[in-house]
Amino acid sequence: MIAEVLNSYDLHLEFLRRLVSDLNDEQMVTQPDNALNHAAWTIGHLIYSCQSIGSELGVLPWLPDDWDKQFGTGSTPIDDAGKYPDKVSLLKHLDEAKLMLTAGLEKLGESGLTMPLPDVRYRDRFPTIGHAVVHILSGHTALHLGQLTVWRRAMRLPVISEPLDSNHE
Repeated sequence: MIAEVLNSYDLHLEFLRRLVSDLNDEQMVTQPDNALNHAAWTIGHLIYSCQSIGSELGVLPWLPDDWDKQFGTGSTPIDDAGKYPDKVSLLKHLDEAKLMLTAGLEKLGESGLTMPLPDVRYRDRFPTIGHAVVHILSGHTALHLGQLTVWRRAMRLPVISEPLDSNHE
């Protein structure tokens, strides 16, 4: 199941990269028509989510200490490029997060996915580590990618097809 989840996550990350490929750093933080979750916050939030699920796998935190205040659940995106890492840095952090999670999942192994989720606060929703991993890397990521597609429309940017579309580049 680890290979399948990582394959799906790779497709999500490919789509994310395509969704931001034509953006400059100022556009990354624009909030058109009250679309609050701009691209910079969304990428930072997905990276933060990787560290959160990584902690459930036994991966030590790797992000700066203030990352959770800026990108964690309940944080509020703002339209100030100076307050966010630039696009290149965010994408590098995303690559690092993928490597950290991959290593954590490989170390945990398939049987480890059946272990109870260490964080008891979420165990009613995610009884095992596997449940949480699938949610964060598939469902949660897809939700935010959907928000980015709506955000792009609000920005009046061209529609980007998802990776499984036969017309993708």
